[in-house]
Amino acid sequence: MGGLETAIRAINDPINGLVWGWPTVSLIALTGMVLMFGLRLMPLRRLGYGIAMMLRPAHQETDGEITPFQALMTSLSATIGTGNIAGVAGAIAVGGPGAVFWMWIIALFGIATKYAEAVLAVRFRTTDANGQHVGGPMYYILNGLGSRWAWMAVLFALFGMLAGFGIGNGVQAFEVSSALSLIGVPKLVTGIALGAMVFAVVIGGIQRIAQAASAIVPLMSVLYVGACLLVLLLNAGAVPEAFSTIVGNAFTGEAAVGGALGQVILMGFKRGIFSNEAGLGSAPMAHAAAKTTDPVRQGTVAMLGTFIDTLIICTMTALVIITTKAHELMNGAGERLSGADLSIAAFNAGLPGSGTVVTVGLVVFAFTTILGWSFYGERCTTFLFGEQAVLPFRLVWVAVVVIGAVAGDRGVVWSIADTLNGLMALPNLVALLLLSGTVIKLTSNYRFDR
Repeated sequence: MGGLETAIRAINDPINGLVWGWPTVSLIALTGMVLMFGLRLMPLRRLGYGIAMMLRPAHQETDGEITPFQALMTSLSATIGTGNIAGVAGAIAVGGPGAVFWMWIIALFGIATKYAEAVLAVRFRTTDANGQHVGGPMYYILNGLGSRWAWMAVLFALFGMLAGFGIGNGVQAFEVSSALSLIGVPKLVTGIALGAMVFAVVIGGIQRIAQAASAIVPLMSVLYVGACLLVLLLNAGAVPEAFSTIVGNAFTGEAAVGGALGQVILMGFKRGIFSNEAGLGSAPMAHAAAKTTDPVRQGTVAMLGTFIDTLIICTMTALVIITTKAHELMNGAGERLSGADLSIAAFNAGLPGSGTVVTVGLVVFAFTTILGWSFYGERCTTFLFGEQAVLPFRLVWVAVVVIGAVAGDRGVVWSIADTLNGLMALPNLVALLLLSGTVIKLTSNYRFDR
């Protein structure tokens, strides 16, 4: 197996370096800037309007299967996960506190990207054989750009389907089983229990996934942010210094591995993108199912996802780490802490015993990520193989939950899934740029006073 793993890494690592290096990351940033300035900063100016539309009753809407709020919660169930806890810690460990500043920057432009994705998803959605509304990048590529771009729609769906089994499933199951194994729960027990819970939800389709997400995501997010605020309140005197450190280090490269400013910016951009998924093309598949007759209205709801995910939850994690100076701690091997270990250490340093919040958060957020990504994977699969593939997909999805919990690792399999996850972005970004005129036109014709 060692020789095969080496061969796979030799092929995958260069591709991964390109997909998650400067070329793609720069394209994601460029797309966000083109959309934000093309929309004349509307996504930032209309955040309050988006909140109002999210809370607006949807009982009068006949098109769609889930409410705008449920669509947002479904997309957040897939984005709020290990990236908000372990990912932020990893960015700080490698890029230093300054990486957080660049997470904010990419998230600001990502608000416009997420808005455009949802606008196009609703504008070019269609109905399947069961009468349900389906949409997402593969549909706005095909219906918006025309049949000559069908190959690009197929590529997106293929990469999305395959990546989901890794990033959105096996990795999450492994993180849950690993966290619970530390308190004595066998991984097989975790895998079977988690698989059963996932099956009970995903077998009911988008409505049941949306119902579960709407119940779990808001509650867990509020509890997690509340725990962060408590730690920050106990360390209130260090908060101004934390903000100063973030901004100061963003332009110096201080505390970054190797001390390179480029590393700080790249890590901030990468972790920001991983966290909120703006530009990857995942969230619009959920928003396409929303009960709405207006693409712009749902777009204003969708853009809240990036704001909540990165600018609120990721910021809370970062401030806890920096105010407690946990990013300066070393492990037994003399290396700086990273990932979930760093987040746990930060909470325990700020409030002894509160590190359990991180463990609980990882378990719950990983579970909801599996639910959200099951819907994305299913949509990609049905686009490629038709409705007859739905049940087989769901059964395989549950099986991978159990396998990932028991036999998962952080090795080459997940590196490949990571690469496929990044490859999803490329056809989606091309489509967003080519269809940016449509987004701008729809927005300019919309009356925000209704």
